[in-house]
Amino acid sequence: MTFFFIGITVLISIMAFNQPEVFSKLQLNPYQVYHRKEWYRLITHGFVHVDWMHLIINMFVLYSFGQGIERLFQELQEAGYLNYYQLWYAGFYISAIVIASLLSVAKHKDDHYYNSVGASGAVSAAVFFFIFFDPYNKLLLFAIIPIPGIVFGIAYLIYSQYMSRKGNDNVNHDAHFIGAVYGFLFPLIIKVSLIHYFIENFLKFDFF
Repeated sequence: MTFFFIGITVLISIMAFNQPEVFSKLQLNPYQVYHRKEWYRLITHGFVHVDWMHLIINMFVLYSFGQGIERLFQELQEAGYLNYYQLWYAGFYISAIVIASLLSVAKHKDDHYYNSVGASGAVSAAVFFFIFFDPYNKLLLFAIIPIPGIVFGIAYLIYSQYMSRKGNDNVNHDAHFIGAVYGFLFPLIIKVSLIHYFIENFLKFDFF
């Protein structure tokens, strides 16, 4: 399923690179969503990227975490928490694209010129879903410095909130923040009792 999402995202992004009208039609424009009811944009914007670097970064992170998340969904199925784990994974990824964009729509619904694209919200959700189940697994800060996932997660949320308030770098930090929170809370949608799994692992304090 991870390779499916990567493949379809790469194909649609490349198509949009070469066809500005397609890019414009698929991107998230809160004004069009709210006032013209073009709800499909809540999903399609997650499969379009600004340029190759934007696409490669998002797909690399999705590749890095996606297969592990698929295994987690499979393990949850084996433990009796869910059925059809691939459908759960697909639902998680698609819903993360939508949920991560809702704050942007609410904030910019009257702004004709605000646009946003990219899978960053869903990718952030994937990373934080992983952190929920393995909070001390080392993640690479700046792709170099290994730090525990839970520390990375807290720093990421603080940074995203700060940059959202600053709002001068043309990046949708709101989607990053909301996507991350959604990804972390999603296991509780599956089964609220999974919080005990996180607490048990968190209390191990395995920083090293």
